[in-house]
Amino acid sequence: MPKIRFILSKQPDPALEEAAIIKRLKEFHSRLQDKRQISDGIPLEERAAHNELWRYPQNELPKALEIRIRRWAQKIHRNHLKDVEPTRLSREDRAMLEGCRGGAEIFDLRSAHHIDEIAAALHAEFPWIAEATTHVWRSLHHSLASGMPGARFAPILLDGPPGIGKSAWARRLAQLLGTPDMIVDATGENASFGLVGSQRGWSNAGPGRLVSLMLMRQIANPLVIIDEIEKSGSVMSDKGRSFSLPNALLPLLEEMTACRWTCPYFQNQFDMSFINWVFTSNSLRGLPEPLVSRIRVVSVPSPTQEQINELVLREAERRQLSPLITAAITTALAEAFEAGHQINIRTVKRMLELGSDQQGRPMLH
Repeated sequence: MPKIRFILSKQPDPALEEAAIIKRLKEFHSRLQDKRQISDGIPLEERAAHNELWRYPQNELPKALEIRIRRWAQKIHRNHLKDVEPTRLSREDRAMLEGCRGGAEIFDLRSAHHIDEIAAALHAEFPWIAEATTHVWRSLHHSLASGMPGARFAPILLDGPPGIGKSAWARRLAQLLGTPDMIVDATGENASFGLVGSQRGWSNAGPGRLVSLMLMRQIANPLVIIDEIEKSGSVMSDKGRSFSLPNALLPLLEEMTACRWTCPYFQNQFDMSFINWVFTSNSLRGLPEPLVSRIRVVSVPSPTQEQINELVLREAERRQLSPLITAAITTALAEAFEAGHQINIRTVKRMLELGSDQQGRPMLH
């Protein structure tokens, strides 16, 4: 997989770590003593005996010299950190960043045929979400034609009734692309802290889930699913500042700002422009206009009776359900449709699970 430069800020140089500096200073001291003795014409076998600094066990230095070297190393290391870290990071924080020092990998598109296969698979499994599939198909083709690395598509919002497979479509898309995915339940994220992190100085300061995932997996283009974005709340600080999830997302959805996004916790700049975003909602009411203007909104209808039947037959075959149980499920669904009931994917899954349980029961004698 290709790599991109993910951490844009200058990172601490391993060669300027305290232990590395001490090692180099000791090696320099040994070479310096050799040069002095060579210039004095002292034979190799007699050098140690003619220099009082060599009258101690091998690989050890006088205590006073050890202390001086350690102080020099600490001073050099501290001055280096002042240049590269606006906020002093702990050893654990630096270890998190270390894995992406050489860049982060991105899942790429193999060919135009690969994109067509992804769209065909999505359409076969989620035909009622065809408009969103077409949007992703066109975006991926545009990304491939532009020559930019990575599988990228424009942010999309799936708006429709609950339980019609919007999140399942997004997870399946991530699986087909081969990228890791992260699901954020907006109803449980009343503030932006969980996703993007919080600034140092707060009692619960820490990196956000998004940056942590990318650093841990060393991947620059995960697929992030924000579920039920319209239900996200807002937290107000004592000084009247609002920390809402939609507001925190705005710079991440705009390529010009996402490519140099500053993490509030690490105080480092990251290239977040390769992230793929899928939002879901049950209603557009209450969503801020700046957020909606950055996202392609797709209205997703409920699946038709024919599409529900195709889903049941496909899932029954995958679960190896008997024809009798499959027929019972399709008949029950047909009666529900005739009675005017609204059938969603969650209802179908529950019926399939009941059918699997029924088939797996031991026979009673």
